[in-house]
Amino acid sequence: MLLAQTAFETRMLLRNGEQLLLTVVIPTVLLVLFSAVDVVAVEGPGKRVDFLAPGLLALAVMSTAFTGQAIATGFERRYGVLKRLGASPLPRWTLLTAKTGCVLVTEVLQVALLSVIALALGWSPHGNPLAVAALLVLGTAAFSGLGLLMAGTLKAEATLAAANLVFILLLLAGGVIVPLSKFPDAVRSVLELLPISALSDGLRSVLQHGAGVPWSDLGVLAAWSVLGLAAAARFFRWE
Repeated sequence: MLLAQTAFETRMLLRNGEQLLLTVVIPTVLLVLFSAVDVVAVEGPGKRVDFLAPGLLALAVMSTAFTGQAIATGFERRYGVLKRLGASPLPRWTLLTAKTGCVLVTEVLQVALLSVIALALGWSPHGNPLAVAALLVLGTAAFSGLGLLMAGTLKAEATLAAANLVFILLLLAGGVIVPLSKFPDAVRSVLELLPISALSDGLRSVLQHGAGVPWSDLGVLAAWSVLGLAAAARFFRWE
């Protein structure tokens, strides 16, 4: 049942043009655009794409695990889909696990696509792939918990507006494209605690600078994962 529901969720996502625009097209366009055009200042050695690629990988995770999942789940809840599925032989934990599996499948496709494009643009990644995998998994857990919390507590229209607003704000202030060093010190100390900042900074430390395991960034993501998933489990309403 779990595999069947995961496959179903994935097919539904791939047929949804709006979500594909958000999760695949936008990060890809931003990667190509900002790698080719000197619009924002970047930091660190190497080409512009070496700075941008890790941040946009983090953005892809956020767009799928948080924004896309929050919007889709919010409208499923509004139309009674979750209520009907919850009353079916399909266990509720299986449904939520299938949604997470759908997110992971989509992220594999996103990471593969963005990596191929970045490599074609001259990207030279470094570092330990296991550290990258740990960052991506914890980032997915953190954003998934926050997305489900939003979808399970707000109305669908409010979820749609809030999820897109958060996406734009974190795109601009989460270290994805604009380095956090450009912000004032007091503001930067707060922004560094955001999950998108920890994910983009951790990926950049490993892939651009060849650093070891970014324990501080993993710690921030782990904290958000625990808080987000626990809050979603506690406050999620099925109808």
